[in-house]
Amino acid sequence: MKLSTLAVILFTGIVSPAAIIAQTPSNQSPAAVMKPTHAGILTSAEAEKTLPASVFFRGQSAPIQGRNSSGVRFEDNSLVLVSLVDTSGYSSQVQEKYQAYLIAESPLDVDGHQLAPGAYGCGFIGTDKFVVMDIGGHELFTAHSVSDTALSRPRPLQIMPNTGVAGTYRLYINRNYVTFHAASGS
Repeated sequence: MKLSTLAVILFTGIVSPAAIIAQTPSNQSPAAVMKPTHAGILTSAEAEKTLPASVFFRGQSAPIQGRNSSGVRFEDNSLVLVSLVDTSGYSSQVQEKYQAYLIAESPLDVDGHQLAPGAYGCGFIGTDKFVVMDIGGHELFTAHSVSDTALSRPRPLQIMPNTGVAGTYRLYINRNYVTFHAASGS
């Protein structure tokens, strides 16, 4: 792009999609730069593309299980991503609580508990508890969880809409779930 053309674009404040495409780095497709963002639940493939291949928790790195990942894109385009983690290198005490890695770009309300943006370890204990830990393995809170015996085909990890409550979701690991939504003011 010539300097005079760039000056006209900057001066007028007009940038067309064609100008963005023309300036797209060769290692990125125009579709990746201009991909549409829709609020709602992300598939495991969509979440896996965004998640790192391995995550850090309590002094170790562990690979995620991309096929057992999901997420939510909120109306403000912030993401919540969750993936099961291969915890085979951790002690049985850690494995009992640490089943998944959760990344939140905006504040969340998890069953009435406030969770700041960040990266966390989490998991279900029994049929009625969901624990959230910081990346050092320190428990931040324990929320109430529910066992959904009516769920016909439980998957290892999935996110589903919370029936009848717009903007609220259920994070499932097998049949156990906890509800969450974007915290007010986010």
